[in-house]
Amino acid sequence: GFRHYTVADCEFNSSKLNDIEYTQSYYYNKLEYVRFSSSVGEYVGYTEYGIKNAERWNNGPEVIARRGEKERYCFHNVGIDVEADLTKS
Repeated sequence: GFRHYTVADCEFNSSKLNDIEYTQSYYYNKLEYVRFSSSVGEYVGYTEYGIKNAERWNNGPEVIARRGEKERYCFHNVGIDVEADLTKS
């Protein structure tokens, strides 16, 4: 069968909140077709299907809702992740 899945990720190299990047990638059969990145601020398509979705989502309410995910998802968890990493090192 075919597999469709989404991966949300927070990448940070320091405890500064401005250095955190939130990404959400959409995959179909192991091929990433569209991604939202907080550093870009909009969706970017990588396939023909992804480009069409990115254009539609960037002109709709989806992009506005996704821009708040960095604060909601990453900032909330950065303290937990940093503390867990520091105790293991």
